[in-house]
Amino acid sequence: MDNARAGRAAGPTTGQRCDRAVKNWTLRLGQFFLGLALCSVAVWLSLQADLGLAPWDVLHAGVSDRVGISFGLTVILAGVIVVIVSAFLDVYPGVGTVLNVILIGVGIDLLLATSWLDGLADANVGLRFAVLFAATVTMGAGAALYIGAGLGAGPRDSLMVAFHKRGLTLGWSRLILEVSVLIAGWLLGGKVGVGTVFLALGTGFIVQASFRVLRQKAF
Repeated sequence: MDNARAGRAAGPTTGQRCDRAVKNWTLRLGQFFLGLALCSVAVWLSLQADLGLAPWDVLHAGVSDRVGISFGLTVILAGVIVVIVSAFLDVYPGVGTVLNVILIGVGIDLLLATSWLDGLADANVGLRFAVLFAATVTMGAGAALYIGAGLGAGPRDSLMVAFHKRGLTLGWSRLILEVSVLIAGWLLGGKVGVGTVFLALGTGFIVQASFRVLRQKAF
């Protein structure tokens, strides 16, 4: 009896600690991949709503049209460049950053290859705005989940975090980035519409709210 009490007082055994570590790692991976999946779905939904592309996607579309490569591949290549810039701002890539660069772009191309929601562009404007709003909320939840998993922020969110570390809120950090890439994408011929304004102004603050609602930390 005394030995049993002593064992309990000594805390968890090595095996128990390993089990907890494995469980924690598994939960973090699940959260991370769910976040990436939501981000891919969010971009796809905004494209299908056809009310104007999100700022980063205006840039991606402009580059894609000029260079002649797929939208998803453009997302991947742009992500690589952004990761390098973020590293110079002291936000270094983790394993999650690398996976983010690859998997979101692949996920978008896979969704675009389906016939799902192909008729949405011909639906009434109210429904399309509802889908656009759903895309924005989905993006906020996805970003909060995968960043909160602690495996490394994605390339574009790494820049957001870098600005946040320098005193800006997450919402304002995102807004500055969105407006900057929007201008660059528009100059390259990317599609801009009323939905673009909504996404540019709303995404950052929805991401910030998602961190609070889902109780996630930015870093």
